[in-house]
Amino acid sequence: MVGEMTNGGRIRQSFPGARDLTSTEGSEYGPVEFTREDVDALLHERIKYKSKYNYKERCENTMDYVKRLRLCIRWFQELELDYAFEQEKLKNAMELNEKHCADLEVSLKEKEVELNLVIHELRKNFSSVQVQLAKEQAEKLAATGSLEKEKEARLAVEKLQAALTEELGKTQGDLQTANQRIQAVNDMYKLLQEYNSSLQLYNSKIQGDLDEAHETIKRGEKERTGIVENIGNLKGQFKALQDQLAASKVSQEDIMKQKDELVNEIVSLKVEIQQVKDDRDRHLTEVKNLQAEATKQNDFKGTINELESKCSSQNKELQELQDQLAASERKLQVADLSTFEKMNEFEEQKESIMELKARLEKAELKLIEGEQLRKKLHNTIQELKGNIRVFCRVRPLLSGENSSEEAKTISYPTSLEALGRGIDLMQNGQKHCFTFDKVFVPNASQEDIFVEISQLVQSALDGYKVCIFAYGQTGSGKTYTMMGRPGNPEEKGLIPRCLEQIFQTRQSLRSQGWKYELQVSMLEIYNETIRDLLSTNKEAVRADNGVSPQKSVGKTAMNEQSSRSHFVFTLRITGFNESTEQQVQGVLNLIDLAGSERLSKSGSTGDRLKETQAINKSLSSLGDVIFALAKKEDHVPFRNSKLTYLLQPCLGGDSKTLMFVNITPEPSSTGESLCSLRFAARVNACEIGTAHRQVNNRPLDNRLSLG
Repeated sequence: MVGEMTNGGRIRQSFPGARDLTSTEGSEYGPVEFTREDVDALLHERIKYKSKYNYKERCENTMDYVKRLRLCIRWFQELELDYAFEQEKLKNAMELNEKHCADLEVSLKEKEVELNLVIHELRKNFSSVQVQLAKEQAEKLAATGSLEKEKEARLAVEKLQAALTEELGKTQGDLQTANQRIQAVNDMYKLLQEYNSSLQLYNSKIQGDLDEAHETIKRGEKERTGIVENIGNLKGQFKALQDQLAASKVSQEDIMKQKDELVNEIVSLKVEIQQVKDDRDRHLTEVKNLQAEATKQNDFKGTINELESKCSSQNKELQELQDQLAASERKLQVADLSTFEKMNEFEEQKESIMELKARLEKAELKLIEGEQLRKKLHNTIQELKGNIRVFCRVRPLLSGENSSEEAKTISYPTSLEALGRGIDLMQNGQKHCFTFDKVFVPNASQEDIFVEISQLVQSALDGYKVCIFAYGQTGSGKTYTMMGRPGNPEEKGLIPRCLEQIFQTRQSLRSQGWKYELQVSMLEIYNETIRDLLSTNKEAVRADNGVSPQKSVGKTAMNEQSSRSHFVFTLRITGFNESTEQQVQGVLNLIDLAGSERLSKSGSTGDRLKETQAINKSLSSLGDVIFALAKKEDHVPFRNSKLTYLLQPCLGGDSKTLMFVNITPEPSSTGESLCSLRFAARVNACEIGTAHRQVNNRPLDNRLSLG
């Protein structure tokens, strides 16, 4: 790629294999030339559409516009890399010229010293010759010869000095020309930075639109949570009504028993009253008979009085029994009324239960529709953002590290377009600015990290291939991000939190007819040897040289406990919906890469040296694969390392990939942090293709696909 600046200030660039700015087809349209007017027109271009309500057309026009912007950005990035390379080349040439000039000056000084010594010696000889000239004529001739030799030597020295002066002038002219070229490159670089800033502003605007879509998803999640809570409340009310119904039935049975007891008591009381009436009638008859006889015989007056008193007591007893009968009849009426009320309440509760069942069915239907909408919106956002996203996480300073304000090398911009996404690094007085999809400050919690990737984990359940890996120098917090701290629930890493989310979602989706099968593998890549950490066969996981894999953590000058191997956690998911007969297959890869480090700084020797060389080689191969995919090259070097060969299914262009770049704020690690950020920036600019959902509408073989 060759770039040039014409006299009119127009930037022209030939981009072999690039497509036209207004085309959405492939890359066969030939080279493209960008000018400043082209870039300005692209930045100020307004998307045209026939109808503002045709969202499909608006989405297609927006996607086409984003693709052209990405093409322009990619062109600027590659042009910037070429200018940086040319600047570095000129700097090296200037350094060589300066070194050459310095060597010439040193050589010239040495020659001058030697000549001065010779001149001094010759002058001594000349003085001695003059003294001897008065004494001997023969010595005069010898002194004259020496003088001629001295003149010849002086002339030779003057010629050499003139040649050196001419060469020095020529070198200084070359240096001045190089400085002018460097100044021109710097001016061009500043211009490119301005264009890049304008593009970043527009990218921030697009990011705002994506954030609004995120807010829509979050609102949908809140509504979904509300519906789930409402369903739970309805289920609780339904259960409470069922309990009340059961209690009403028990109460009704008790009332019926009491009613039966009262009826029996009334019957017995009626029998007793009848007996008392019969006794009263009998006694009245006896009284009448006795009164008739009393007229005849006055001797029976005492007996008559006794019988009258007995009759009076029996009348009182009869009145009491009648009062008890009336009270029992009143109790029976009250019991009948309570039974009627309970029956009415039972019917009302039955109707309420039927209404709650209908509301529950509607809520479950809304929940299914909301889940489908969430999946659609999330996948749309992922396609707009690109398939390789980069999150940057800065670990806190550890005890013993320099925490003074003067030693701080990392800062975070507060501008609206870079807030939460930008990070600045100072090195040797020069500021390096980077922008990623998300930047986590040192006080960010493990929960904050997981919230940002939870929807990406959900994609694996929806049938997508997902790959999340942590990259960075040794000691930057990669293992803490992926695994967390054992024994502390609040500091759990991504891997245990992902498993918790998947199992919870798996349980909640059972009501929608989904059943999931999970298959887990845990692999370690140590010195280009793949080991199965879940294997029970100890011999199967031994290296070829017979070294046991029990210890994969070593000590270096940069980290007391440094991971010396790559850890790959893979979860293969197969889901089947019995009602729709739909089957999905997803893969979730969570990777803790070994720490990158410089041999000169890590101080590795022996086995540690071999481990470091193997680690750096595999990480370099990973970068080669990502860049080859981004450039859509015909050959992608997956087989250059065991790491890239193992990840080929999830880096092949149809997966959702996220990279965590972990850096340390310690001032002594600024160089390594800068290298990591530069690599992450290049990865963030890569597009490896659109992710595809693995769905089949008919039952498949029960064996899990390896993805």
